[in-house]
Amino acid sequence: MGPLFLPMIRSVSKLISFTILLLFGLACTSFTATEAYDPLDPHGNITIKWDIISWTPDGYVAVVTIYNFQKYRHIQAPGWSLQWTWAKKEVIWNMVGGQATEQGDCSKFKTTIPHCCKKNPTVVDLLPGTPYNQQITNCCKGGVLTSWVQDPANAVGSFQLSVGQAGTTNKTVRAPKNFTLNAPGPGYTCGRANIVKPTKFVTPDKRRVTQAMMTWNVTCTYSQFLAQKTPTCCVSLSSFYNDTVVPCPACSCGCQSNATHPGSCVEPDSPYLASVVSASSKNSYTPLVRCTNHMCPIRVHWHVKLNYKEYWRVKVTVTNFNYRMNYSDWNLVVQHPNFDNLTQSFSYNYKSITPYATINDTAMLWGLKFYNDLLMQAGPLGNVQSELLFRKDQATFTFDKGWAFPRRIYFNGDNCVMPPPDAYPWLPNSGFRQYTSLLTLIMTSLSTAALMYVHA
Repeated sequence: MGPLFLPMIRSVSKLISFTILLLFGLACTSFTATEAYDPLDPHGNITIKWDIISWTPDGYVAVVTIYNFQKYRHIQAPGWSLQWTWAKKEVIWNMVGGQATEQGDCSKFKTTIPHCCKKNPTVVDLLPGTPYNQQITNCCKGGVLTSWVQDPANAVGSFQLSVGQAGTTNKTVRAPKNFTLNAPGPGYTCGRANIVKPTKFVTPDKRRVTQAMMTWNVTCTYSQFLAQKTPTCCVSLSSFYNDTVVPCPACSCGCQSNATHPGSCVEPDSPYLASVVSASSKNSYTPLVRCTNHMCPIRVHWHVKLNYKEYWRVKVTVTNFNYRMNYSDWNLVVQHPNFDNLTQSFSYNYKSITPYATINDTAMLWGLKFYNDLLMQAGPLGNVQSELLFRKDQATFTFDKGWAFPRRIYFNGDNCVMPPPDAYPWLPNSGFRQYTSLLTLIMTSLSTAALMYVHA
């Protein structure tokens, strides 16, 4: 009977192997999907609201509003761009507060030429200083949207468009498909447009309420891995009680490899620096960093500065090594258990973020308006710094085992590379110091006794 069951046993073995491989593949896929989840801002997203406010002879007029509902991740210069694919043969007759980057082929229109005839238009925000007759509310910020915590009033952008060849009733219009949000590079994944309850609008005198004919919502979520496969910042550490300065881990954001990536970094004293960094390349999404061991555009340095009886003091410095980017409205998110007793932040704004209900261990820090909210490009002015004063909680406070250093730091929403815990500056061992002093005393006494014996 044994030989009869041999093929069956082999089939079962192959089936088990295939099942294991399938489960492993699904596990890998699920881990990749979780890259978009941010535990410090689990509900953060960018919501695009498409409100049809009136009908036209061949379509409708809509107001598209982009809400940045992310606590600390903002859209920096050169700003957002929004792309979609029309469901039918729609065209954009005209726009206010925004513009399509390409007109496309409008040759079949003989009299009135549309603003854009592309099947998949890309729309960008207008720049500040746009004439008033081309503006609508919340437009014309150059595509820059601040985070919801920093400045809710400037976390919203809008534009208006008149759509033709689209249908003129709720039953004949179709929502656009395949929304893509670049802000300013990749990183956001957008879902499909869903029909939601029509938006209501309150008139300026607050005495009348109108509503949209139809409203679609699109939700976009962020993944740092999709935005850039390498980290964008790193953390270095130091303290008053140890002479060791822990640098950013080597190759945190990349390695100096001129053979494979020529021109990936530049030395600050290079005679070619001025020609490489031109005015037209400022605020470029592709960084050009100063040649360092870590090769990161941004370094955050945490220095434990002073120790008082009831307080302790930290100095936080953010340094920009990117020759192509001025970081406007930058922010830091820092996790440390003593933030529940932060007494004063001297030249940064501060707001507590409590992602874990009542546990107050996460703080958001950003620059003061017109003072240090602009982090200049690499160079002598390419850093911002402040000091933080903490009150000690005697039940938990210690300088031992790296407790005084942060658990995690984000810069502009991206997770920074931390040094390994075993590299943190350690407290001097008092027992070792006492032993050394005693040994020195004994050796000195023996030497003195021997000297006196010789000369006796």
